[in-house]
Amino acid sequence: MYSIRKTAGLGLLFLCALILIFPLRADPPPDDDPLLDDDFFLFEAPTLVFEVAPILEPRSLDDIFPGLSRSKKRMVMDDDGLRYSFEKDGSPMFIPNPDSGIDLLSSVMAKKPSHVIEALVVVPYEKRELDMLDIYNALGRIKNIKDHKIYLDDDREMIIFTETTRLVSARNRKPVPDPPPTNTLPYSETMHLLFLDPYMGDLYLRGEVSISLYGITYSMTNFRDISYSIFRVMRAERFSAIIYVEPIKEGILIYSVSGLYLPNFIAKRVNLTPNMNRRITVLLDWIIEGLRIQEDSRQDKLIYRLKKD
Repeated sequence: MYSIRKTAGLGLLFLCALILIFPLRADPPPDDDPLLDDDFFLFEAPTLVFEVAPILEPRSLDDIFPGLSRSKKRMVMDDDGLRYSFEKDGSPMFIPNPDSGIDLLSSVMAKKPSHVIEALVVVPYEKRELDMLDIYNALGRIKNIKDHKIYLDDDREMIIFTETTRLVSARNRKPVPDPPPTNTLPYSETMHLLFLDPYMGDLYLRGEVSISLYGITYSMTNFRDISYSIFRVMRAERFSAIIYVEPIKEGILIYSVSGLYLPNFIAKRVNLTPNMNRRITVLLDWIIEGLRIQEDSRQDKLIYRLKKD
């Protein structure tokens, strides 16, 4: 009611002002009267501009890694993909296009690692194309990491992680369940994780998810020292694994760079490169499984809707 009275009052004031400026008269106004000018009641205002996110065409493997040979491209499309390891004085094998906006190596090398392992694989689409929301939900199933095993040359199974879970926070290390799949994509997210590793010690990790224009980056860093039995194996903030995942024309691109620092006398005793490769294999298998789950879940929902209609 107050707003109605206020509006009426303003209207009355405006009418009075018009009467004072342009008195009422019985004779018709002249042709050049400004009240008859259509432009009299028009005013100029700044143009409203609404910025709409562009619909981006998916990039290709060549767009992101233009230097790959044909043989390497074939290997990238295999289940295991390509791996390459080097020590602190070495050079990487996989160099993304500088215009791609992808630079995992700089973040890893900033921690001055003694050993670095790169991995590159493309997971072809099977039932449908996947998007970034599918990738985000696939990376959210932390509890599933422990289900993946390594098969040795003599067909024995090797369990890498006996437990993988989220934690309440860095201080409150109480396990919490994974959230259900979501329909919204956050700009970023930070979580704290615990991986129980019977061979290398318990890993308390800070996981950071960031969304870019084309893909999702998942970074994991140990926020506590890593100890085996009573011996400290690695200081906090000296391990990092960064995984970049992007839907491209050929499938889902998974590119990772992992680095850690270990003194030589420890690295020689743990056979470091094969051990790191096994853990990377588990992470890659976990991501691929999550992507297949997303394919199946969306397919099931589509079939359900079609039957319902």
